[in-house]
Amino acid sequence: MKIFGIQANKRSFVRWKIYIDRARMYIGYISFVMIVFMFLNDLKNESIRTFLDENKWITYPLMMILFVIFSLILGRLDTKFGFRKEEMRNSSTENPVLMEILASVKKIEDRETDKK
Repeated sequence: MKIFGIQANKRSFVRWKIYIDRARMYIGYISFVMIVFMFLNDLKNESIRTFLDENKWITYPLMMILFVIFSLILGRLDTKFGFRKEEMRNSSTENPVLMEILASVKKIEDRETDKK
């Protein structure tokens, strides 16, 4: 079956799903930044509002830089505490291809152990 001249099969759908998942991640970043800007623009405190309006060329880029730094710190903590590693371990047990590779490696190890 072809859709817009592209073969539509299981492999194509999986590839498209991966593209959509990646795009969803970036859309999440964009929506977070938009929420921050909406929050800053909706501040009712007059002194903070005045400061933001007078210095918007400094405060908004500074907020973006702080967002990147905060994201990097969260990512580093995620890696340091092993959440990513555990997530990948759990994900790999659901992956049939990796399980086949693991079974093959186990068979090879068993044969090598039997030879000794």
